[in-house]
Amino acid sequence: MDAFTSPLTALALAALVVLLPRAKRRLELSLAKQPGLAGHSRWAQRVARWLPGYSYDDAPFFNADAAPAELVAQRRAGLTALGQRLAARHPLSIAATADVRAGLADAQFTRRYRVPFQFSALVSERLPLGNVVQASQGVQVQDLDGQWFYDLTGSYGVNVLGYDAYKHCIAEGARRAEALGPVLGSYHPCVLDNVRRLKAISGLDEVSFHMSGTEAVMQAVRLARYHTRRRYLVRFCGAYHGWWEDVQPGPGNPLPPRETYTLSDMNPRSLHVLRTRTDIACVLINPLQALHPNSPAPGDSSLVDSSRRAGFDRAAYTAWLQQLREVCTERGIVLIFDEVFVGFRLAPGGAQAYFGVQADMVTYGKTLGGGLPVGVVCGRAALMRRFRPERPADICFARGTFNAHPYVMASMAAFLDQMERPEVRALYDGLDERWNARAAQLNARLEAADLPVRVANLSSIWTVIYTHPSRYNWLLQFYLRDQGLLLSWVGSGRFIFSLNYTDDDFAAVADRFVAAAHAMRHDGWWWTQPATVSNRTIRRELLREVLAQRLYSPVHSSQQNRERQHGL
Repeated sequence: MDAFTSPLTALALAALVVLLPRAKRRLELSLAKQPGLAGHSRWAQRVARWLPGYSYDDAPFFNADAAPAELVAQRRAGLTALGQRLAARHPLSIAATADVRAGLADAQFTRRYRVPFQFSALVSERLPLGNVVQASQGVQVQDLDGQWFYDLTGSYGVNVLGYDAYKHCIAEGARRAEALGPVLGSYHPCVLDNVRRLKAISGLDEVSFHMSGTEAVMQAVRLARYHTRRRYLVRFCGAYHGWWEDVQPGPGNPLPPRETYTLSDMNPRSLHVLRTRTDIACVLINPLQALHPNSPAPGDSSLVDSSRRAGFDRAAYTAWLQQLREVCTERGIVLIFDEVFVGFRLAPGGAQAYFGVQADMVTYGKTLGGGLPVGVVCGRAALMRRFRPERPADICFARGTFNAHPYVMASMAAFLDQMERPEVRALYDGLDERWNARAAQLNARLEAADLPVRVANLSSIWTVIYTHPSRYNWLLQFYLRDQGLLLSWVGSGRFIFSLNYTDDDFAAVADRFVAAAHAMRHDGWWWTQPATVSNRTIRRELLREVLAQRLYSPVHSSQQNRERQHGL
């Protein structure tokens, strides 16, 4: 008996020796993830596939929160009047937008996801929006009907200095590149100076040019894996690094995460994972997450209640980045700052200068092209090399036909010239203090008027948050449009101001914001609900509704017909 059991015991002990460390590492990885779907990509994908599509008919649209009958009537009248005002002021822009949308997939997507999906069909029917514009000047843009809007879109982050500055960069770039034209493969002479200045700005050794921010991040991660000979990258919960598979797991990506760890931001357990694992090639940081750690980029399509939270603590986030820098240095992990969005917005030296932390690699995009598409990787020389002299067939290939396009490089040179002008440098003097004061002023006005809305900001990047439980906060974007404020398709989730906003410009925006909030309250969308109503009870009711739709009630044919009619 002993002769038989001894080998089994030895095998069991050997299995424990092998499996226990693996189980321990797996548990540590799980503990370092953010609780909830945002931190668990596979579960988020499963839920997304399971969630049924359905639309509210007329009655539930106006009474999703069980409001009194007189309030529902007030809402109906308010929505009708709002839709009529929008249609009367912008008929040409609305018609052109409908024509564009018929053949443009991007426009179809953004229309569908402006609001929570249950409300989308009726909103598209009754609140027409025009998204075709023809001119820009100062901090405003003009639609086809001659209406001027204060621009809060920031062109997805491109517009740091103001549209007039980029018009100059593009015109100057075209003038400088005109003699060469679109000659590809060789380099325009301005490339040499661009490289020199980008090395100085980034504090790094070498540069490579690409055609988008997503492509730049792809190359940075690719090089980190090549040089460390490790597979995994670490991204933090909620952070956006482009739309390619490894950095955008979860809903929106048809593939599950494969070689990506999504960890909790500003969490000591994440630091422990970095210290103890040997398979991590790089850590990706998007400094924009400092405004809403562990939450995805806020958009009104997910604004089903008032639980959106945002707030920036510069000291705390700086300390976190310093800890990351220390751990990455200790473990030979490549620290990559993804500054595609925030680069040149927080400081002339970007987020590295703003937070005082040096990365191993940094990616830029957006504004750096002077208004034209671009992506840039800057890195230490040892990381930027794409070959191994001792292994000539072992290369890390990366090329692009339009990399270092002469017109893009010349516009970039013009942008970098702009950044050195005294009047542009002056925009950064007291930058945080100026924008923090503006946010505080607006919040004071909203509080004094007892309006259930506030703003949070990371310098000139703002998010709107809501103070009382409501199903209808997403409607604010339409009242803001009615007041002449242009938002991107994510609505009140993100305002991006250009740095050339004067105090008078901002005062006009603040007046219009407050007027829009007053109008929305007047039309009955924000009402004092019973004390038993909270964000939690709203989500519970929504869950019951979704389960009922999934289990018992297929989408009504009238709803399907409406969606087909409006291209949804």
